Amino acid sequence: MTRNPVVWFEIYVQDMERAKKFYETVLQVELTQLDSPDPELEMQAFPMNMEAGGASGALAKMKDCPSGGMGTLVYFACDDCANEASRVEAAGGKICKPKMSIGQYGFIALVNDTEGNMVGLHSMQ
Repeated sequence: MTRNPVVWFEIYVQDMERAKKFYETVLQVELTQLDSPDPELEMQAFPMNMEAGGASGALAKMKDCPSGGMGTLVYFACDDCANEASRVEAAGGKICKPKMSIGQYGFIALVNDTEGNMVGLHSMQ
């Protein structure tokens, strides 16, 4: 394999504005609307740099595609995941697992967003 296996992710939501506000507040980023040829698909993209490593993705709202569950767990890179985790509850989410060590691989925190999706926060400190 010549590249990392993950190239894109989508987090399905039911209330786009609520979910967008949650991620913008917790991660302190600005999401931008992606144009869609399908009127039943609404997307808000996370910031992306095509020259950088790693994957970007979007919040997605589509008819008959529910949010929540544990099918896939997306981890967001952080300088210190405790900082992002500290903003979760005020943004309407829930802490599932506060910052914990994963040994030589750094630290993680697991949180639920406003749509019932669990996402991970990862940092090396």
